[in-house]
Amino acid sequence: MLWKLLVEYLRPHRGLLLAVVVFQLAQSIASLYLPTLNADIIDEGVAKGDTGYILRVGTVMLVITVVQIACAVTAVYFGAKAAMGVGRDLRGAIFTRVGAFSEQEVTRFGAPSLITRSTNDVQQVQQLVLMGATLMVAAPMLSIGGVIMAVRQDVQLSWLIAVSVPALLAAVGLIITRMVPLFRLMQARIDTVNRVLREQLTGIRVVRAFVREDVETARFGKANADVTDTALRAGRLMALAFPTVMLVLNVSSVAVIWFGSFRIQDGSMQVGTLIAFLSYLMQILMSVMMATFMAIMIPRAAVSADRIGAVLGTESSVRPPLNPVGFGAGRTGRGELELRGVGFAYPGAEAPVLTGISFTARAGQTTAIIGATGSGKTTLVNLMPRLFDATDGAVLIDGVDVRELDPDLLWGHIGLVPQKPYLFSGTVRSNLLYGKPDATEDELWRALSIAQAEGFVREMEGGLDASVSQGGTNVSGGQRQRIAIARALVKRPELYIFDDSFSSLDTATDARLRQALRRHTAGATLVIIAQRVSSITDADQILVLDGGRLEGRGTHAELLETSETYQEIVNSQLAAEETV
Repeated sequence: MLWKLLVEYLRPHRGLLLAVVVFQLAQSIASLYLPTLNADIIDEGVAKGDTGYILRVGTVMLVITVVQIACAVTAVYFGAKAAMGVGRDLRGAIFTRVGAFSEQEVTRFGAPSLITRSTNDVQQVQQLVLMGATLMVAAPMLSIGGVIMAVRQDVQLSWLIAVSVPALLAAVGLIITRMVPLFRLMQARIDTVNRVLREQLTGIRVVRAFVREDVETARFGKANADVTDTALRAGRLMALAFPTVMLVLNVSSVAVIWFGSFRIQDGSMQVGTLIAFLSYLMQILMSVMMATFMAIMIPRAAVSADRIGAVLGTESSVRPPLNPVGFGAGRTGRGELELRGVGFAYPGAEAPVLTGISFTARAGQTTAIIGATGSGKTTLVNLMPRLFDATDGAVLIDGVDVRELDPDLLWGHIGLVPQKPYLFSGTVRSNLLYGKPDATEDELWRALSIAQAEGFVREMEGGLDASVSQGGTNVSGGQRQRIAIARALVKRPELYIFDDSFSSLDTATDARLRQALRRHTAGATLVIIAQRVSSITDADQILVLDGGRLEGRGTHAELLETSETYQEIVNSQLAAEETV
């Protein structure tokens, strides 16, 4: 997966990589030429006392060194630019893919893991590209060129190269093979740290309410210690690689000097040639060492690439139609919602969540859905805007199956207020404009007024431009719900879906909001998921869910006579109110 990923995402940066190769080639040629010039100075200039020759060749070496430095800096610049581009493209691809996921895929991967994959995992691949562009291009050039130049200096000492390089590769290769499983384990444990931290930050109120700070601290401490332990084990192996490399380098240097001294003694080699041969051997071994460092990075990058590839290779269970349709001339209504024998079962589940749900929510009417916890209300809501696809039956809007509609067209006709309203970091205005980017200020205030949010928004510093923190944590639950309702109202859709969106409101505010909604949404279709019977007594039809099946249908008065489940819900809530 790593090589496939690199080939695909390096393709747009071919020009930068070509520039890296050119400058690395120039740098390598300069590096290979310098030891020969140094040998000439020693054997020709110093030995014969020719100061002019030393100055001339020394000047050439200085110029070559300057060129070498310039080429190295330029190669690193273009390599870094290519690596940053790959990282940017990978993050964009992951974000785009995750944005197309249904809730099913997001749940399967988990939000903490998806965050890790788009940050830490991408960074590992990005670093590999950077190191590869700056090291792996030069390493083969210096290795092959160094062997050629060393053999030209002295053939009889070349056997030392044939011994030193395999010894270095074998020693470091053994270390690397032990590091691969540790890197894989490390990424999984980083996921765990992110998950625990995310849970604690999100549920900080629950943690404090139940005085579980010590427990959560210990829980995070264990996850943190696991990552540290794995990193230390991998770090010890990586630390072992450096002494191993230095041992081979030093032993090889001693061997060259030892055997070379005998050749100088018998007159078959000059001092400058020995120094040049030693320089080339060091270049060869250093190149192998650089390649080794890359080899150390490859296992972790490969693990990260597998995790990235798993996200990019996952298709959403909610797929856009190949030939999307519009509503067309055969449109049966405006926002009319119909469910025909709808059923839904999660993959691998023993029993379906919903079975045989059929009803029609007509324009200009309010359809309420009520049921006990776990009866399938929220799952039913997710099927309407096609956050999930029904496994049986069909969901239709204005007579068209939602699976055949263009997704943007479908979502453009629906205003959804989820059970847990979420506000984005920014301002009240920016959150409301999610519903309609070109909405005027009057439209925003009107939506806030209907949602019973105008009063507290005007009191906030800045009004519409008041700051909203991520998730809306700087406002109360009821205020957050009302802003979310106003966001849907700004959109003016033809189908409103309120998933238990009034649960944080007091009875008086709830009543005023529903009365204002009735006037504002006249002609639109309203679907309200509710827990409180008092919120839906005036609905045109009430649907009672029980165990994933439609147990009752009718008005409040009709259901009191015909539905035992509805009667139980009403009686339980009345009893609770009397107790209070």
